[in-house]
Amino acid sequence: MKGPMEGIRVLDLSRVLAGPYCSMLLGDMGAEIIKVEEPGKGDDTRAFGPPFIKPVEPGNYSTDYHGESAYFLSINRNKKSIALNLKSQQAVEIIYKLAETSDVFIENFRPGTAEKLGVGYEKIKSINPRIVYASVSGFGQTGPESLRPGYDLVIQGLSGIMDITGDPAGSPYKVGVSIGDLIAGMYAFQGVLLALYAREKTGRGQKVDVGMLDGLSSLLTFQAGIYFATEKSPHRKGNQHPTICPYETFKAKDGYFNLAVGNDRIWESFCKIMKLEDLCSDEKFATNPSRVKNRDELFKVIQPVFEEKTVDEWVKIFDEAGIPAGPILSVDKVVSHPQIKAREMVVELDHPLIGKTKFMGVPVKLSDTPGKVTMPPPLLGEHTNGILQELGFREEEIKSLKDGGVI
Repeated sequence: MKGPMEGIRVLDLSRVLAGPYCSMLLGDMGAEIIKVEEPGKGDDTRAFGPPFIKPVEPGNYSTDYHGESAYFLSINRNKKSIALNLKSQQAVEIIYKLAETSDVFIENFRPGTAEKLGVGYEKIKSINPRIVYASVSGFGQTGPESLRPGYDLVIQGLSGIMDITGDPAGSPYKVGVSIGDLIAGMYAFQGVLLALYAREKTGRGQKVDVGMLDGLSSLLTFQAGIYFATEKSPHRKGNQHPTICPYETFKAKDGYFNLAVGNDRIWESFCKIMKLEDLCSDEKFATNPSRVKNRDELFKVIQPVFEEKTVDEWVKIFDEAGIPAGPILSVDKVVSHPQIKAREMVVELDHPLIGKTKFMGVPVKLSDTPGKVTMPPPLLGEHTNGILQELGFREEEIKSLKDGGVI
């Protein structure tokens, strides 16, 4: 079965994480992704490491080649790679030719850079009025800070996410993945789909403007709601939930687990299982608002009980009672978890240099037109010749472009 984006061509000039994550999501759903990279160097993430994965066969590799970057591999499957030197007008002309037959154009340069290169929205739109042009940047295309470089760590701090993450008595903590980049990539994916849907009605493309700060700050949701309601900024609470209790991490005999008592019905079941029925009738703990208000006192009562059994024992007890709980898994246990395997969230492809390689799977499951992981991440410029031949370039012309440093 073909993916839902089959027949959509994406010209992807983005690099590092936010833009490439967006184009990977489109590629997973069947779009043709043409990734434009700098000759000789490629996407910056090709050098992000260690770890690097060495080729399975010995070969004549340059002294600065460490292997294939695990970082690059994780976000660049289902793509073709063409190496173009965008400082060359001939390379820019090739971009124009590709734009003529593309449905989507993605870039994540700092605002103004695409225009300087000759590939800004107005120029690409003049070539193909139906094209959807997605710009992903740190701060968006407008506003007083739009020209600032956008790095995930900086954006996490500016978004408020770090201030509400971490130990209340300690320093702020960033999220363990580059959440600012990834959220921007997801919103860009959403924006592209919306613009393509609108094109079906209007026949016209449009510009999609996604800022990392916009995206990450939008996740504040109820935390921002707390501020709007009280005019007081919420503070870090570690693993506690600010408005639900008990809904946090507890220490068992051999480690930690999460418990989510999400309503008063679950609370009653919890008290019975724990043989703490008197807590249910205590006005300090009978309702969720009262438990939130008296959470420290409640913690002192229930935490010592949790230390009497292991994580597995508690999770089994709570599962049988229908009380949401679960262990805190390391990455190795996540990727080998039977539920993850059953949902095909780990897939394997044969890479031309490093052999069998595993990737995270496609999280959106469609019944009629499912997404698939079909192509391993490309070698730098792996598809340059084929793409140029498709555009009508002859072999001698391609050789001339290569000799001139254009490709």
